Amino acid sequence: MSGENYINHISLVLDGSVSMTPHADALVRVADAEIAHLARRSTELNQETRITVYVFGDDVRCVIYDKDVLRLPSIRDLYRISGNTALIAAAMKSQDDLAQTAQLYGDHAFLTYVLTDGEENVSRWSTVFGGDGNRRYSERTPARHTTAELTRMLATRLGGLADNWTVAALVPNQRGVFEAKSFGFPADNIAVWDTFSARGVEDVIGGTVRTATDTFMLNRSRGIRGSRTLFAGGIGQVNAANVRASLGFRPLPREAYCLHTVVDDRDMQIRPYVEAVTGETYRTGSAFYELTKPEKIQPQKVIMVRNRKSGRVYTGPDARSLLSLPDHEVRVKPEHNPEFQIFVQSTSVNRRLVPGTRLLVLL
Repeated sequence: MSGENYINHISLVLDGSVSMTPHADALVRVADAEIAHLARRSTELNQETRITVYVFGDDVRCVIYDKDVLRLPSIRDLYRISGNTALIAAAMKSQDDLAQTAQLYGDHAFLTYVLTDGEENVSRWSTVFGGDGNRRYSERTPARHTTAELTRMLATRLGGLADNWTVAALVPNQRGVFEAKSFGFPADNIAVWDTFSARGVEDVIGGTVRTATDTFMLNRSRGIRGSRTLFAGGIGQVNAANVRASLGFRPLPREAYCLHTVVDDRDMQIRPYVEAVTGETYRTGSAFYELTKPEKIQPQKVIMVRNRKSGRVYTGPDARSLLSLPDHEVRVKPEHNPEFQIFVQSTSVNRRLVPGTRLLVLL
């Protein structure tokens, strides 16, 4: 696929309501830096990247539309603070606008980030839904739709996106997470950012968004066109047969490892357990625990993938990339995968094993 013409359409849908005032300068600075980073990555990966930017307050403004990232200006003169939070309208408009983008002569993929520090409150007056963009405080000028109706409309829209469309939400708290889920954002495409920290915007755009976008672009050439696990490690992506083939995982010889089910009725430390089941002295790094609960995975950890049907175990330097794991510590949520089990290297001598899970030990 080296000759494929990869074209990425990345959208930033930015909250411009009054409550974002403390973050405005940082948002402009970090967004500009992220766009510059995307320009470098596009050149390095030989992928065309086109950027769209929306700003929303009482209504939604598209300030940059599908422009080559190599020719993008600063958003400083385009990002303006005013009004409330037309979150549903902004999400809907971004998808409706981009749906009109021609997808000829290339492998196109769409990635949208919606960032907000608050909750939806004015979309029913938005021009997106037939209003005039001014919030009404009097029932004498009612909106055409209720917020509940708009929520269902957006959930239907996002739920029907093609496999080359990815939407993500960056929200301020767990209430925001609940709201984003109701709007149709996949659970693992929702991240919380710290709106009370001076570094909150830098951490979410320069950290969370940059990592997710880097992984997204790396995975494009491996056959992954979209993701519903953007912030969760992407374990579900391991089922794509064309991706596995392109990454060239190597199978471990069956005599090179043993697999055990932790049957003890209490938590047990990894070193005594391994020594008990193998009869050998424990070697740090030789044991791999099954990923069954949220874990922090460090960049040096080796990953193993086991086919549940054949029992074969695969590894290789590309395993981390396949699971969308960045080159720094990241918290990964487990996902049920009917085809594969994921095993993570333990470099501890006292890690407690969970009864009923599997443990892979290199011999």
